[in-house]
Amino acid sequence: MSYYRDTLSAVVRCLSAETIDNTSKQAWQKLYDAGYPEARGGSGLSPQEQRDMDCLLHARLHRQLSALDWAVLVAKYSTHKARKVDAIGFVIPRIESPAPRLFVSKAVTAWAIPELRGVEGRRSTDMIVLPKAFYCMNAWDPDARPEQTRRRWRGGIGKRCEELVTQALRRAEAVLTEEGLLAHIAA
Repeated sequence: MSYYRDTLSAVVRCLSAETIDNTSKQAWQKLYDAGYPEARGGSGLSPQEQRDMDCLLHARLHRQLSALDWAVLVAKYSTHKARKVDAIGFVIPRIESPAPRLFVSKAVTAWAIPELRGVEGRRSTDMIVLPKAFYCMNAWDPDARPEQTRRRWRGGIGKRCEELVTQALRRAEAVLTEEGLLAHIAA
């Protein structure tokens, strides 16, 4: 049985499991051995068994968490671009704020896809990188309200999103505990 050291690492691993390349390989690629023995982690499982466990956990969490809890976790931690965008779209209408809907939409997107310093849209990895201009709050409010108001709105939206993540992680921990997958419980 695979043991995760904490809830966050379990969630991140299971969300990244869907982006692992499982495509078929050439015959020589399957036979090639770099000379290193297959490492077994603290759980005693091979890498393939760990991936299988991550996929099983992914299915279990997706089924047992509420749609909002799952969407918040995917929006925050997933590396799958299409699912991340769908999750952000699911979360946006569920955030209550006195800010205009455009502002809420941009603030939730900026929360889920934080600005990467030193990256100007060019990156060799396959991840979402928004243009630097997206993070300028001046474009988020068509009525040009004061900077202090916009910062208060953005802070409130970010705080609400983080509260939702904390709540979703708590519920995911309950699932992991029930399954006996957390290391401190299994020990």
